[in-house]
Amino acid sequence: MSLSLSFTNPILSRHLYSAAFFPPSPPPPPRSLFLSPQIPSNSRFHILYRVPQRATVLPANAATASIFQDTAATAAIFAGAYALIFGFDTLTQKELIQQSLSRKLVHILSGILFAISWPIFSNAGEARYFASLVPLVNGLRLVIHGLSLADDQSLLKSVTRQGNPKELLRGPLYYVVMLMFCAVVFWRESPVGLIALGMMCGGDGFADIMGRKFGSSKIPYNQSKSWVGSISMFVSGFFISIGMVWYYSALGYFQLDWGDTVNRVALVSLVATVVESLPISNLIDDNISVPLSSMLAAYFTFTH
Repeated sequence: MSLSLSFTNPILSRHLYSAAFFPPSPPPPPRSLFLSPQIPSNSRFHILYRVPQRATVLPANAATASIFQDTAATAAIFAGAYALIFGFDTLTQKELIQQSLSRKLVHILSGILFAISWPIFSNAGEARYFASLVPLVNGLRLVIHGLSLADDQSLLKSVTRQGNPKELLRGPLYYVVMLMFCAVVFWRESPVGLIALGMMCGGDGFADIMGRKFGSSKIPYNQSKSWVGSISMFVSGFFISIGMVWYYSALGYFQLDWGDTVNRVALVSLVATVVESLPISNLIDDNISVPLSSMLAAYFTFTH
């Protein structure tokens, strides 16, 4: 009875034929949290960004593993930051290094080490906020001591020029705010934040070191800046930025056309160097003007 119906009913016959010879495809496998980065097809950037993709709903064990990984990474960066400051404080106290040089080396290394530590965090969306806790806590510490609510002489010696607590509320505070901003906004998905930090930490830091030591020839429009300092900023900022971008590309976060990338980073370095050389330090701190100008230049350079 059923067999005769299948042949006399054309619709039913077609369904039975399809089911017999074309069985339905198996369901796709569930997506995992730790997928390899994929390149979005609609990227507006000249550099093709590789953004880690995540499942919409994470299994409980994967979410727990991500939280554990991000917590451990945050704790490791906290420990590293304090070890860095303690090490340079020890060198200063033993008179093995000058305080001004120690302060600038902390300025250079802390931001760079923070930026290159981001890959140890998970691919979860909340990872960037875990990382930003490090500059956030340091920023709160600067505010507390800058307002003289607590006293920490080692902190003052490490990050201030004259030992005045109010200095903590200017350059050092702007510095950690920029670290936090780049981590939250750009993270591992864009070279813009990496270049901005490379220019602020490495470029501006080496400009001060070299300018103070060898900067006898001053820039005509700003007698507080030297040609040696500006050249050092351009060269060091360029190579540090290129190094960090290469580091992230080697880890697979984005692919690069190196011919264009080198030229674009050089242009950003030139813009940041010119901005740093302008006589505007009394109006806007270098820890604001340099990273912001680098961000704008990098954004427009890499997106147009």
